[in-house]
Amino acid sequence: MSGTTVRPAAGSSRSASPRSLRLPFSLTPVGAVIAAATLLALGLRAYQLARPGHLLGVGDYDDGADFGSALWLVHGVLPYRDFVLVQPPGITVLMAPAALLSKVASTAWAIAAGRILTALAGAAAVVLGGLLVRHRGVLATLLTCGIIAIYPGSVQAAHTVLLEPWLTAFCLAGALAVFDGDRLASGWRLVWGGAALGFAGAIKVWAIIPVAVILVFCLRRPRQAARFVAGVAAGFLIPVIPFAALAPRRFYDSVVAAQLARTGSRIPLGFRLQYLTGMTGWLPGTAVFLTVAIVMALVVAGTIVAAWRVTPHPPPQPPSRPAPLEWFALWTAVLVTVAFMVPVDFYYHYAGFLAPFLAMAFALPAARLMDAWEHPPGWVRKSVIPVTGLVILVLPLAVPRAENSPTPTYSSALPAVERVIPPGSCVLTDEAALLISADRFVSANPACPVVIDGTGTSYALASGRNSFTAGRVPAVASVWRQAFLAARYVLITPYNSYRIAWTPELRAYFRAHFTRVSGDWAPLELYVRKGG
Repeated sequence: MSGTTVRPAAGSSRSASPRSLRLPFSLTPVGAVIAAATLLALGLRAYQLARPGHLLGVGDYDDGADFGSALWLVHGVLPYRDFVLVQPPGITVLMAPAALLSKVASTAWAIAAGRILTALAGAAAVVLGGLLVRHRGVLATLLTCGIIAIYPGSVQAAHTVLLEPWLTAFCLAGALAVFDGDRLASGWRLVWGGAALGFAGAIKVWAIIPVAVILVFCLRRPRQAARFVAGVAAGFLIPVIPFAALAPRRFYDSVVAAQLARTGSRIPLGFRLQYLTGMTGWLPGTAVFLTVAIVMALVVAGTIVAAWRVTPHPPPQPPSRPAPLEWFALWTAVLVTVAFMVPVDFYYHYAGFLAPFLAMAFALPAARLMDAWEHPPGWVRKSVIPVTGLVILVLPLAVPRAENSPTPTYSSALPAVERVIPPGSCVLTDEAALLISADRFVSANPACPVVIDGTGTSYALASGRNSFTAGRVPAVASVWRQAFLAARYVLITPYNSYRIAWTPELRAYFRAHFTRVSGDWAPLELYVRKGG
């Protein structure tokens, strides 16, 4: 055969033995593949954190908001009620244990712990993806685990506290419970799988896509659908209700309205395709990215059609159709891709959510196609697994830039900022990650306003407007006016105009009451209140 495990066709009801589905992977060929791919994933993600400035420095704008919400939570300041957070509170809950470290160490070491946990969550997706497809043999497992391990979007999203690694891990955990081999499970597995997917939605609302696909499969069995929906509702509502109940209008404006009504410049198609295709190490232009995306789609579609047509089936029945697990992977990958094309915004780490579904959409029919090849040449049988594994292993080395996350910024300026600003000061900034890395995030002044996401504040309080126009909205203008009134220091980046809703009145107040502090922190600018 092809070198993969011999098993029934995907349309068969005997996709795996009950015992093999209950036990975790062991030192079998499939278990060895999962272990090796997981080690590769851990190595790539650990390499990211080990690079200068990544573990304790400023990693990303978003990690300041995501981890900053957890830091404030452990200090009794609640998201939505006390400050704007444009994501559901799942990441706040997940990061709370790491944020507690700030009670005994610096906030920089607390976010470092959060980054390590996020890297582990990214590697956990490899294990979960492997367990989800392991009943289909070595080739399916190798392709699924290998693609998740080295896919640039997955690696880059795990370099700091971002949502995609956690979102992906919980979605795969839910799918692992929901699917029993190729088919849908029953009973409590649907409840627990729904709960995991519901909590994924409490991290980021994109989880609605795999939830909707699974729900379609359940519709023919209303009782099973009810169990799945109950699990999803519990997984989402239990972590969300305690926060939403304290500020229901602000929660709606932040998590729903701000996401649906965003305005601003549209991210170009070429940038989206560059990251969705994994070609982050090249810059050949939109036409090349579009061509690669079309070729990838044709390869996946061709593999699916070929597997469908040649899978053995007893005559006179038609060819065996893809199993529910294959349809789940395919439709989720398609819908996620479409969802990434529609909104105005798209960021490099978004692609990490596509990786497991794209991997399974290709791996499952490819393995079925190989298994249906009754008399492959000997060289094919002996080489397909080693060559596939070698390609997966060598790709990150062949194009090392593809795996690199953005270079940490402002690393040289942080020590000078930390020396000048006294601990506990009320500091206003347009990038919260700066204050976390400098251990100046938490103020001892109870009157110091909390603004951890200036861009999100504009979106939430100004019905999706960006910071260039949101200052005209009284609610947004009030937030920034109060923040500048209370601040002793103002630390801003060159991108402050994209995040602070400047108005002529606010600029006039800033110029009249703050003076620039000279020091070695370029390109940052530090200001102190006059007479303060």
